[in-house]
Amino acid sequence: MPEFFVVATPIGNLQDISFRALEALKRADFILCEDTRVSQKLLNHFKISKPLISYHQHSKLAKMELVVGLLKKGKNIALISDAGTPGISDPGNQLIKEIIQVLGESVNIIPIPGPTALATIASVAAISMDKFLFMGFPPQKKRRNNYFKEIVDSKYSVIFYESPYRIIKSLKQLQELDPEIEAIAGRELTKKFETIYRGGIDKVTEKIEKDKIKGEFVVVIRRNKRNGKEK
Repeated sequence: MPEFFVVATPIGNLQDISFRALEALKRADFILCEDTRVSQKLLNHFKISKPLISYHQHSKLAKMELVVGLLKKGKNIALISDAGTPGISDPGNQLIKEIIQVLGESVNIIPIPGPTALATIASVAAISMDKFLFMGFPPQKKRRNNYFKEIVDSKYSVIFYESPYRIIKSLKQLQELDPEIEAIAGRELTKKFETIYRGGIDKVTEKIEKDKIKGEFVVVIRRNKRNGKEK
């Protein structure tokens, strides 16, 4: 039976990769990845030589059919993202859904757990995370205001991802909706310039603006007592 590995890879520090992840990558006949240039660096570091196939949010149906066809031929395939766990805020979940619908139990889908920015920031947020809402990346343009309003109105703490190019705009939009909310923002987690910002939304925004160092962000918005929500 062919195997389809869903492999978590480091979000920054390459030492965070697991033995199981390395074994899965070695067993795979092909590796699906978002950006072949990024993934090739990872494979080169661990001296793994495998054919790479790009699979990202702009991939067409034909790419799904290619993957299904390889599995039908008995090939083992590993799916990785540029960083972290596939299927979380990336197109991997659609591919897995297609594989299940077409091949059913004739393929063994194997999760290889590991790093994710979501769990990493939650572990150091220093607030109750027994219940929280994860909202991925903010949408483009018109839907953004409704997205941030949902965050502010949530009865749970909320975690979302943001790019370095939109982080200030997003935090200011949240601040306009509710200037009293608190935030924990992690930048470049597990990397050399890892920074975690804590405090009121205004202070966190000010600190990030002042630093001017680019990097991917994951943000926790703490639930607010003022709106009848527990801290």
